[in-house]
Amino acid sequence: MTSSALLCSMPAVGHVGPLLVVAQELKRRGWDVRMLTGKNYARMVTQAGIRFLELPPEADTLDGIGAGDDERDRGLATINRGVERAFVEPAGPAAVRLEEILREEPADVVLHDMTFLGVQTLFNRPRTRRPVTVMCGIGPAGFSSRDTAPYGLGITPLRVPVVNRLRNAVLGVTARMVLRPVHQAMDRFLASVGAPQLKGAFFMDALSRSDLLAQFTVAEFEYPRSDAPWNLRFYGPMATAVTQPTPAPAWFDDLDPALPLVHVTQGTVANTDYSEVIIPTLEALADRPVQVAVTTGGRDVSTLPPLPANAFAASYLPYDELLARTSVLVTNGGYGGLHHAMRHGVPIVIAGDSEDKVETSARVQYARVGVNLRTGRPGPDAVRAAVERILDDPRYAANVQRIGDAIAVAPGAPGLVDDIERLLAVRAAQG
Repeated sequence: MTSSALLCSMPAVGHVGPLLVVAQELKRRGWDVRMLTGKNYARMVTQAGIRFLELPPEADTLDGIGAGDDERDRGLATINRGVERAFVEPAGPAAVRLEEILREEPADVVLHDMTFLGVQTLFNRPRTRRPVTVMCGIGPAGFSSRDTAPYGLGITPLRVPVVNRLRNAVLGVTARMVLRPVHQAMDRFLASVGAPQLKGAFFMDALSRSDLLAQFTVAEFEYPRSDAPWNLRFYGPMATAVTQPTPAPAWFDDLDPALPLVHVTQGTVANTDYSEVIIPTLEALADRPVQVAVTTGGRDVSTLPPLPANAFAASYLPYDELLARTSVLVTNGGYGGLHHAMRHGVPIVIAGDSEDKVETSARVQYARVGVNLRTGRPGPDAVRAAVERILDDPRYAANVQRIGDAIAVAPGAPGLVDDIERLLAVRAAQG
């Protein structure tokens, strides 16, 4: 009998892409696979050979949130102002659609990204009467722990355990008070779908209800947690297969191999305002003995300001070739892009202070694979100092190579599907 899987993703490319890697591995093994996400991703899903199911309009909102915002908050302000609008409000309509789909065509396994809260509707029934559930960690792990500060603060663990735990306990009390609106909104949603309420737990801990907590990173890039959930596993990043390789621009082969290459990007989403990261980097390095490769994330290069003599630009670049030649990556901190760089052993200057980038930036700092600028709008002086610091200190390259080596041997999608199939076998044996 063919096993069936339903993958649920919030409508954003950084969510859909990694889950599609898992979907394709399931399909390769003969599973019947469907994906529920926003209508803008129908083509992306179907081109991957996966059946597409559309979220209702009320749940298909994430791509539009934040577009055109002039200001971005960081830390608790981001969570309080953003989580309810971005993730809790769409959860009710998403839960209704999920239940409809499963009534029409049941699934053995439901995989969901960490922000797809509609899956909480499944936890209103006993474990044996619902599909196996797999949480896919497409961003930094948010489970509360005595060893970590509350999610969203961007505060790294202290190296002295006793002091670290005392500080985290104080921060935990403060966070629950400040984040009361988010917790209340989450409890209202959970009550509306008959799921267990938080009962004092941190709102991110609702994610630990799934049968398997699959983080798409390696343990070396996460904070150590002595009290981590027993079902937490690390599978490494889900590298998306390239169907149409990006051609290299004419200038690519003219780069001087004797000079360090700095790559700067704002990704494919937060790339409308070049003054955030790209322009400060160009100004910072214009008179330095380096070369700078800029990607605009799909926008026409004519939208860039005039480039200094040592800078070159393209809408997209052949990333594996580029990173193999790159000495430093300057970025606003997309989770997937960071892992791509670390896979190639490239140290990072990170300038991110919105959404989960606060936490991603903190992990770059904690793992000592780069410099955290602690702002989404760094000045040229800060960028210049960070790049020179990395170029002058070989320990950054050594640290990132250690993580790159871990990524190289991570089990990836095949390992995740192995574990899913074991979970199903155990459930079948238990009747």
